Amino acid sequence: MSSGQKLFNNIPLSVLDLAPITKGSSAEQSFKNSVELARHVEALGFNRYWLAEHHNMPGIASSATSILIGHIAGATKRIRVGAGGIMLPNHATLVIAEQFGTLESLYPGRIDLGLGRAPGSDQATAYALRRSLGRGAEEFPEQVEELQAYFEYNPEARVRAIPGEGLHIPLWLLGSSGFSAQLAAQKGLPFSFASHFAPDYLLPALKLYRDNFIPSAFLQKPYVMLGINIIAADSDEKAMWLSTSQQQQFLSLIRNRPTQLQPPVENMDDVMSPIERVHIERTLDSRSTFVGNYDTVKRQLEAFVKETEADEIIINSQIFYQEDRLRSYDIVAEMMD
Repeated sequence: MSSGQKLFNNIPLSVLDLAPITKGSSAEQSFKNSVELARHVEALGFNRYWLAEHHNMPGIASSATSILIGHIAGATKRIRVGAGGIMLPNHATLVIAEQFGTLESLYPGRIDLGLGRAPGSDQATAYALRRSLGRGAEEFPEQVEELQAYFEYNPEARVRAIPGEGLHIPLWLLGSSGFSAQLAAQKGLPFSFASHFAPDYLLPALKLYRDNFIPSAFLQKPYVMLGINIIAADSDEKAMWLSTSQQQQFLSLIRNRPTQLQPPVENMDDVMSPIERVHIERTLDSRSTFVGNYDTVKRQLEAFVKETEADEIIINSQIFYQEDRLRSYDIVAEMMD
């Protein structure tokens, strides 16, 4: 799948960056932090650096995902950079083909295109993006086919993606349920599952993908990359404290009042109700959210890899302080085989 260094029991480790905007900060600072993190993990030997499309979120700066991918790729040298993912129903497929054709032309052999079918936003924002909701996610399989056709060399086509046509840009399907797992299997594409916020559906989706996989010109056997949350620190106590920023972020989503990423708090029970705690603990489940020191996280990660037989792991670390975010990836890098 990649020429990147093999990590952690021969499994590549990658980074998912939501470009967090911390309380009192700005998108400008978020982008500076992302560049610093990308260079940092590249030096540590991580395999990919993906950015996710979200809209109307005060705490996430990666709405113009393709532009930010280009910015990160231009600031690094080796690491693959891509979308985890582009929410295809929000866009004309020709535009995405041209954008990623441009990125691949600028940074040959380093660009990934992960595709999702969720809006990455609320319905009002989805309408503002599309001007018509139409069938939305129901058209996703057709859109994927259109996109693949634009990347094929066809000088007779009435509409051609230039740049884009004839370029090899790895397509991934992303999902948090069985729909994209089955589609990825049918099309013989690599699959990335969002287990970092949908742990309940992980194992059924993996079985669906692997059992139904059809080899293709792109991929001869199933390949899965699984998303997890890791907040690592030099002590379990500090890691737990740092993790309250991510818990507060999910709390704001539960309340339908998304905010900037908040600083850690001493006690989450002071800011949420018992019912809200149940929701957060179910989303940030210990099956795919690993919080602790080196030994704690390594033990959890090894168990996760053994259970899922993942081919690659992509790590999200929503940490308020940049120095602690960098340190968290340092600790993970120490686990490299």
